[in-house]
Formats: sequence, C-alpha cells, structure tokens
Amino acid sequence: MPLTGRKTLTQYLIEERRRFPEASGDFNALILDVAMACKAIARAVAFGALGDVLGNHAADAQGQGGSVNVQGETQKKLDVVSNEYFLRITEWGGHLAGMASEEMDAPYQIPETYPRGKYLLVFDPLDGSSNIDVNVSVGSIFSVLRAPAAEEREVTEADFLQPGTQQVAAGYALYGPTTMLVITVGNGVAGFTLDPNLGEFILTHPDLSVPADTQEFAINASNSRFWEAPVKRYVDECLAGKTGPRGKDFNMRWIASMVAEAHRILMRGGVFLYPRDNRPPPNGAAHRSPQGAGLLGSGPAPAQDATNPGRLRLLYEANPIGFIMEQAGGRASTGRVPMLGVQPEGLHQRIGLVFGSKHEVERIERYHAEPARKDLDNPLFHERSLFRV
Repeated sequence: MPLTGRKTLTQYLIEERRRFPEASGDFNALILDVAMACKAIARAVAFGALGDVLGNHAADAQGQGGSVNVQGETQKKLDVVSNEYFLRITEWGGHLAGMASEEMDAPYQIPETYPRGKYLLVFDPLDGSSNIDVNVSVGSIFSVLRAPAAEEREVTEADFLQPGTQQVAAGYALYGPTTMLVITVGNGVAGFTLDPNLGEFILTHPDLSVPADTQEFAINASNSRFWEAPVKRYVDECLAGKTGPRGKDFNMRWIASMVAEAHRILMRGGVFLYPRDNRPPPNGAAHRSPQGAGLLGSGPAPAQDATNPGRLRLLYEANPIGFIMEQAGGRASTGRVPMLGVQPEGLHQRIGLVFGSKHEVERIERYHAEPARKDLDNPLFHERSLFRV
C-alpha cells in the first residue's frame, strides 16, 4: 500500500489492467493524461477571478475564437481554456486517433507530428460553466471509445457515432470544495480525491453505488409548462408527498450543473430529469441528420421529435454519465428507452435524459409507455371548491 494508506489512480489502473494480460498500457496512459488535464482545469478554476479566467470569451484581433460555440451558447473564458488543456495534454501520447469536444464543430485531428493510437476521446471540457462566475461547482465529462480499425487516415464524424454500450471508459471531474475524479472502466465505479499535497488522485470511494429507491429528484421546475404529460404526472405525484399516490415526501433539487447533480446522486441516491419538452430547440440545436423520428431510439414518434429531441448532448454528457450510472447500479434513459442503446446520428446530437435510482427511472419509463391519460387536462377532474382561494 502507498504511504497514504490508499491507492493512487495509477495503482488502481494497473490493478484493473491485470485483468487483461494482453493490454498494452496505452489505455492507462490515456486515462492518466485525462486526469492531468483535469488537474490543470481544477487549478484554473480554483484561482477564479485571480486568474483572470472569469467572464465570457471574446474574439481575438483577427475575429477568431468568437464568443459563441457550435451549440449556439456563449463561451466562457474557462470553456476555451479547459478545451485547450484537454487537447494539448492528450494529443501527443500516441494513444488517440482523434477527439471530439462540445466546444468544437468538427472532430479534432491528431497533429501529424504525433503518432496515432487506437482510442477516441470525447469530452465536455467544462460542464456547468454558466455557474463559474458565481462560484458553484462545475466539472468535466469524458468518454473513451475504440477507434475503428482502418488504414492511417483522419478521423471522421461517423467514427464517433457509437452507442453508449461501446464505451471503453467514462468519467467526470468535479471541481468543488475538493476536486474529485469519478471513473468507470467497465468494472464498477470508483471515486478519487485530489490530494493537494501530493498532486495525486487518491482512491477514496472504491465502490460507488446508487440506491434503487430515493426520495429526492432534480428538475428545472421553471420549464413545467413545457413538460410532456408523463413527466408532469411524475413530478406532481412527488410533490403531493405523503398524502399523494406515492405515500412519501420528496425533496426537490436543482443545481444547473449536471456533474454536481450526478455526483450527489452517486453519493446518496436520487433521480435527475432533463427531459424532452415542448419548447423550440435552442440556438444551434437543430439536428443535422435527415432522420427525425429516430432520435430517441424508440421507433415512430410525434412530429415534434424532429425539431425538439432534447437539450443535453448525447456523446458528451448523456452517454458518459449514463455509463457511470449503469455501472453503479442505477439506470439512465431517454425517458422511453435505455440511453446506452441509442444510436447516435450526429456529433452534437441532443437528447432527453433521465438518470439515477433505478426504480424511479423505471417508473418514469413506465409512465411514458402507458396510454395517454385523457383526464389530465379535463376540467371535470381538477380539484375544485365552492370557494375560490
């Protein structure tokens, strides 16, 4: 055992590698490079205003780098800085054939000066960055895929369009009161805390698991007027508490930082909902595939699916978080079908996402599968009284 009495990330990866005697070590080296990028981002986040990294990113003198990314969202300075850390720290090692980032329109090609490897890295360099100026926890999310076996060539968008079941590893870093790295390599979920004295990630949560039942849910209630009927039904039943059909009280949470939401659920259970709804798609969210109905992997769907598949990114957010949740005994879903089974159709495809405690996610899926309840909007079935309140 190390002097700290706990395993380092390096030791953990070596032990996992021993399960595969034929492994070359490239995968371990890649994960350690990703961990280094997360350390660099953690340091930048920690300096905050002292590091001149708060606020929006502006275009340079040549008009390059602009303040809006491919998603149509305003970029923060730390979005750009974090993206650069991921690229520069991982591109040189010879482990990657290419990368894709939420902040970049097209796949990133490994420079010709570096050897190419057998993996693909996709990442959201700074999830929840809209919270950075108010000092709320943010994080990074990443996923590792196998590169298609092919001749030496540049990667294409199609190479990255693999369902979540094909992920080799996934993880996130949480930049909060402590910096944590949570990963799965397909053998459960482990959490590591950054020791600021050693500069090492130390294993502190070896077997993270999500309780199957919970009394806590997270959703942005300001969007309730846009929710589909099954989501509204679920939330209304939770809010009804002990006197309602669930027979127990629920707490509602919303941080607006998915890494922080996912981490809370891993620590104590809960369910997170960012479902498809009836709002028009955000700027830059139009799906570029000509196939609209199959976005949720559920066969024929209402016409609105073609324009409003959801808000979160399938490759950069939903799949890696879904993989982690499933490996921890939870469940991840579109609300209708398992998330990891969805076939991606575009690099920046958006989707609805529900994850967390297994029984709650299954209940939400069941509500979507049941025939529409025609009584939900019928005034005859509303609560009524002789007296107006």
